[in-house]
Amino acid sequence: MNLNDKSNGNQGVSRRRFLGGTAAAASLNIIPSRLLGQDAPSNKLNIAFIGAGGRGAANVNGCASAGQIVHALADVDENRVSSTRQKFPDAKFYKDWREMLEAEGDKIDAVGISTPDHTHAVAAMAAIKMGKHVYVEKPLTLTISEARALHAEANKRGLCTQMGNTGHAAEGARLTNEWVQSGALGEIKTVHCRTNRPVWPQDLVRPAAEPVPAHMDWDLWIGPAAMKPYNGQIAPFKWRGYLDYGTGALGDMGAHIIDHPTWALGLGVPEKVVVEKADRDTPGAEKDTHPQSCIIHMYFAAKGERGPVHLTWYDGKYKIPRVDGMPEDKNTPDNGCVYHGSEHVMMHGSHGGAPQIIDANAAKFQAPPKTMERSPGHYKEWVDAIKSSDPSKAKSNFDVAAPLTETLLLGVIGSILGPGTELTWDAEKMTTGNAEADKWVSHNYRDGWSL
Repeated sequence: MNLNDKSNGNQGVSRRRFLGGTAAAASLNIIPSRLLGQDAPSNKLNIAFIGAGGRGAANVNGCASAGQIVHALADVDENRVSSTRQKFPDAKFYKDWREMLEAEGDKIDAVGISTPDHTHAVAAMAAIKMGKHVYVEKPLTLTISEARALHAEANKRGLCTQMGNTGHAAEGARLTNEWVQSGALGEIKTVHCRTNRPVWPQDLVRPAAEPVPAHMDWDLWIGPAAMKPYNGQIAPFKWRGYLDYGTGALGDMGAHIIDHPTWALGLGVPEKVVVEKADRDTPGAEKDTHPQSCIIHMYFAAKGERGPVHLTWYDGKYKIPRVDGMPEDKNTPDNGCVYHGSEHVMMHGSHGGAPQIIDANAAKFQAPPKTMERSPGHYKEWVDAIKSSDPSKAKSNFDVAAPLTETLLLGVIGSILGPGTELTWDAEKMTTGNAEADKWVSHNYRDGWSL
């Protein structure tokens, strides 16, 4: 394959033909007649999946376990998707997801997107404009403008959406909400969040070009990003550390961690982001990859009866400080949060981990009653939302996921610019008060790709 050739490597629909044709496809019914009230609620959805190896395989299995039909699979890497194809032999397979949507569009009800971060938006928007309900892996998008665009378009069409932060459905997430919102912890002004990521390399320059393996369509993997050479140290897994394709440690795990204080405290989007640490040792790496380790401060305005909240993010080598009076046999979480309340200090792990009281007065804590509705399961929420035509049943729908992604990406942008960076977020104008940072707010695609 010619790495400088911007043409599609596969035979079939061209980028321009497909992406320009989604408006016409939008006339398809959003909710197929077979799923409306006159039919039994046991009717199954036909779901197509864009990205079906790795994390995509987990999402395929999750929807299948929720009793739905895996109708079609699309993946640019035939090796990575092989086990999923073996498990679902009746599913039609395509290398090019655009061909899949064009060929199967009148037969599918919903689309799951589990590609690298940089292709979430273009794939999801194509499905949305065809009137398809969408499940999109976390973080929702690579840029804030993409998250805003998906959110607006899905809501305009009344579609049911869900982002892949599975811990949002966990019992621990509901307990955290109840413990925080009941006032059992007292007033919370400070939250610490951490991940031990990256487990892939960051702070490195792009490796030398390698031949593209026969089982991969590199042009389609690159998608809307600038065309650059293939290297096996980037795809299929370590892309998360690269600015062109991923959002680093914060984007990867923030959706599983910052999600919980955002939800429990109703934080919304930060007013200000300040980067304390964004470690780099490799000259020139800032052009290609995210930093090694970060400490990032996010400041959220007071809301209702809640005062302002200062949230600090730690990743890589930086850890959440120990709490005074914390039992010696406990440590602050490698992946999770610590909430400093005026009455008690609470911690929990990522993905909706169970909350624990860890201050010296833990014996005096009384857990509040359970008041929240429990989830039937992350994937079933989305399925139930579609079948009932009620987007609110999916609890990590884009009303939740888009602002959360915006928060994460503000931190990511700050970390790219480095220590000492301060961003003052004007959510209406989508500006940061920093001209260099503003360049990272909006998407910019190569020719032939658009939303």
